[in-house]
Amino acid sequence: MTSPQNSASRSFLGVQLTNSVLPSNLIGFYGACFAGILLSTFMPQMQPYLLSEFLHIPENEQGVMSGNIAFWGEIAIIIAAGFWGTMSDKIGRRHVMAVSFVIMAIGVAGFPFAQSYPQLIFFRIIFGIGVAAFSCMTITIMADYVNDRSRGKATGFLGLANGLGAMTTVFLILRLPAIFQARGMDPHAAGMVTYFIIAGVSLLFAAWMWLSLKKHDPSTQQSSSDSFLEITKKGFRAARDHGVALSYAAAFVSRGNLAIVGTFFTLWLANYGTSELGLSRADALARGGMIVGIAQGVTLIGAPLFGILSDRLARVDALIISLLVSFIGYGGTFFIDDPFSTKMIICAIFIGLGEVGVIITSAVLIAQQTPAEIRGAVIGFFNLSGAVGILVAAKFGGYLFDHWRESGPFVLFGLLALVVTIWAIIVRKKVVPVA
Repeated sequence: MTSPQNSASRSFLGVQLTNSVLPSNLIGFYGACFAGILLSTFMPQMQPYLLSEFLHIPENEQGVMSGNIAFWGEIAIIIAAGFWGTMSDKIGRRHVMAVSFVIMAIGVAGFPFAQSYPQLIFFRIIFGIGVAAFSCMTITIMADYVNDRSRGKATGFLGLANGLGAMTTVFLILRLPAIFQARGMDPHAAGMVTYFIIAGVSLLFAAWMWLSLKKHDPSTQQSSSDSFLEITKKGFRAARDHGVALSYAAAFVSRGNLAIVGTFFTLWLANYGTSELGLSRADALARGGMIVGIAQGVTLIGAPLFGILSDRLARVDALIISLLVSFIGYGGTFFIDDPFSTKMIICAIFIGLGEVGVIITSAVLIAQQTPAEIRGAVIGFFNLSGAVGILVAAKFGGYLFDHWRESGPFVLFGLLALVVTIWAIIVRKKVVPVA
């Protein structure tokens, strides 16, 4: 008799699970999504505090410096991603996911000990290696755990978990330095304690991943040992399909959007709070976190919404809607001088919806358009496109932030979202589902 434990039709929260995957495994996976984004948003959003209070970097130099730190962190992610994919086939997803949180903990704990710009880059690279393992496993475990017919809904829940993680950062963690200073700590000590707490949280999640995720089953693992060059070749050839090519462009925009918010949103708010409002760096960070929190908070609504849209509308149409929302939110910052104004709150709502919307709709579209026999290579190239978007956001965004206006990085990606929207409208009738 077939045990319910082995039933291929098992579901949880309406998500159809693949054979041998338990609801507890899926809960563990969404816990990883929550914690990984919490850590990924903490590092860049806490960075303005570290640059000011630890290294005393002038505000007019922090844009380029923040962009460069993010750039080298992303280079580490690109280089390490292929290694982690291959390792997960050999030793299991659970091992790699647990290790990812250990490595991120090392990066977080080391960051406040950096005494120079090169040392900041060194610890950010270590953190990036951990993020690479986490990001690689997020996509791979989703494919392992969830049946195709539930992908839109499952991706919506993933976005919800990400939103909760980001909100925890902006509404709780970014307030910790101000809370500790109010209790008598100096700014340096308050920052150190905050970094140590988050490093400890990362280690706790490493243990949870080890206990909750599905154990390694070599018979169910598909090989993903293609070299970087092979992935690039296969992924490039797959772009002859209009839907695949459009997905690559959307990945560029979606990951760039995420990098812009993580790297420059809090920096803009914190700099304005200290220079124009006379706030301390900790108070400016806490107050700015409230605005960033609005952007991240609406992702809790947007994630399931765009997941449902992706299952009910044509996938390209859902992508077009999300890109238009992104254009409105990011492009609208051009008209903002005071980032604490009501206009910024309106833009923050559209930014949050656009950020999560393009991530979800592009992921569902690439899944639809990817033939099973080259899925690993195509998704690898999809991730590479996103990585290039982050690099562009880091390098050009930092320059625009320091040398043009603080909204420059946002305006750039708002315009890029508009370009991809026009492309999507042109090719929408040429996109034929293949998977």
